[in-house]
Amino acid sequence: MNTHRTAHRLVSRAATAAALATALGLGAVHTATASAPSAAPFSVRPAAPGPDGGWHQNGLHLTAAENKKVNGFVARARRAERAISPGVRAAARISHAELVGFDQRLKSPDSLKRKVATWMLESPGQTVDASLRKINDAVRFTLQWPAGTYSQGVRTAAGLLSAWGNDSTRWANTWNRPTGYKAINSAWRAPRSGQLFEVQFHTPESKAAQLETHKLYEEQRLPGTPPERVRELQEQQDAIFAAVPVPPGAERLTAPARRLPSPDPARRLPAPAPAPVG
Repeated sequence: MNTHRTAHRLVSRAATAAALATALGLGAVHTATASAPSAAPFSVRPAAPGPDGGWHQNGLHLTAAENKKVNGFVARARRAERAISPGVRAAARISHAELVGFDQRLKSPDSLKRKVATWMLESPGQTVDASLRKINDAVRFTLQWPAGTYSQGVRTAAGLLSAWGNDSTRWANTWNRPTGYKAINSAWRAPRSGQLFEVQFHTPESKAAQLETHKLYEEQRLPGTPPERVRELQEQQDAIFAAVPVPPGAERLTAPARRLPSPDPARRLPAPAPAPVG
């Protein structure tokens, strides 16, 4: 059997099915809400600026001009998400994934500002524009499969995202690491808007470990955390992730090559037949 032709037919059939699903509103997609214990409910609007128009939190700050640029970045990400989400939902449905935390697909403005302000503090001279160009998770999704179907699910979902014109810009597979976080974190560039978005590929066990270590990670990354506490927090995270089983073949999963040129699966649908006259 020619495996290349078989894979191509699989992606072609899946692309057609996804286009139909997108056109028909996708029906029901299995989703679950999973948020970190310390995460605040998502706010539709950024937190109100301080008296000086800037942003201040936990010893981090942005000037009024920097704060305005981040707010603009947030607004653009929200607009782009409307076109990105249908494709991700279709990929999840076709690959039989659970779409975890879909209602938190937009990173909160305060979380983005903490990230930007931390980078600028750690890298003196780095501009807010340079920091914003590094962010790939303003729009983010989590797909999850049981360990037994994980590797095939990742191959199918990632192959579909690539086939529909999303460019893979980052693929971090940490399943083969002896310590620390275990999962696949991928980043993609949407074909129309150019918006970067993140897709995490998890098992239920790896996602549970991520949630359990969230508070430890947040404390670890604060600028004022002493080095000895940083090491202690990392050891605690390592112990939690060490208990996560590695799905068969997961450590060999790599980013897909883009195979189909069409950036929008909906465009592959035939034009509707004209209505009969009379």
